Amino acid sequence: MLKVEHVTKYYGENKAVDDLSFTVKDGEIFGLLGVNGAGKTTTFRMINGLLDISSGTITIDGQPINYDLTNKLGFLTEERSLLTKLTVKEQVIFYGILKGMEEKEIVEKLDEWLNYFHITEYKDRKIKELSKGNQQKVQFITAIINEPKLLILDEPFSGLDPINVQMFMDVIKKLKKQGTSIIFSSHRMEHVEMFCEKLVVLVKGKSVLSGELKQIKKEYRKKNIHIVCDEVDITKLQKVSGVLEVIQNENEIVVKISSDENVSDVFDFIKNCKNVTKFAVEDATLNEIFLEKVGASYEE
Repeated sequence: MLKVEHVTKYYGENKAVDDLSFTVKDGEIFGLLGVNGAGKTTTFRMINGLLDISSGTITIDGQPINYDLTNKLGFLTEERSLLTKLTVKEQVIFYGILKGMEEKEIVEKLDEWLNYFHITEYKDRKIKELSKGNQQKVQFITAIINEPKLLILDEPFSGLDPINVQMFMDVIKKLKKQGTSIIFSSHRMEHVEMFCEKLVVLVKGKSVLSGELKQIKKEYRKKNIHIVCDEVDITKLQKVSGVLEVIQNENEIVVKISSDENVSDVFDFIKNCKNVTKFAVEDATLNEIFLEKVGASYEE
């Protein structure tokens, strides 16, 4: 289990991370979110032992981060960190040896992953000759080649098409089942919602929202109602009690309400419309919650 306890990091007089605390259990996927410059990368680097902590502690299974523990970590960075003049095989061997692995074991596992991602023909190709999507696959392989106990994924789906995104997702779910702790960071909130059980949202290095995703969505009382019907008067619908906004999409109407207490008011209005084929109440999306919480923090 990873524990980050009251961690603060200064760059000179600038406080990049401010009294941050969270835990990631074995086999748990945890979301660490924030806009650019929020302190995510600094936090990742401290967890990996690449940056010293100004105050606080970071431990894995009760042990402070050291070279022995970093061999059990995997880190997929947002930016490309591949040596483009090396071949795929050379690159993965390089990373594997840094993690304390033997070359024979590295090559065996590399062959398995190249086969899984359908890129076996690129084994002896230089990184610079690969497409961005295939480079991302190689970078992902370097992060998981050592079967890490803790895996940090920063924008893991960058440059991938939907088919390859699904392949990555399947690997992430497999690692979770095997007990790997995973920290997942992405600006695509729909991806976070698909994976993460708990999360922290950072603004200027400080947590502004944290907890279990289900509970966060429950406590955020605003709801969205998705409606499909004929001949609805949008102007009148906007005046129904509790309605915050009405969005007319091509195939449906989305009504944003202040709480689930207003559902019946909207239903009473819609039931008089013709051909009502859909009336679905959903929690607000994580993207909506993120925008409101982060926006409010910047205004303070």
